Amino acid sequence: MHRYRNTSGESGVVAYDIDSDSITIQFTGGDRYLYTERSAGAENIARMQELAREGRGLSTFVSQHIRSRYARKLN
Repeated sequence: MHRYRNTSGESGVVAYDIDSDSITIQFTGGDRYLYTERSAGAENIARMQELAREGRGLSTFVSQHIRSRYARKLN
């Protein structure tokens, strides 16, 4: 997994992995979730991937727009 830059210093995200049609996010508590185009929508996955690369806003986007639309919990 890639370390999330967390430019705000307050993110609940610590790491992520990007695949062509999905993103896996690890949160501060250690839980990892897989989000796919099927579970969260292609536009949302693209935005989440962009935010992950930028290192800012990913946790907020997930909590405001995605919520529990993950494909599965990986832990």
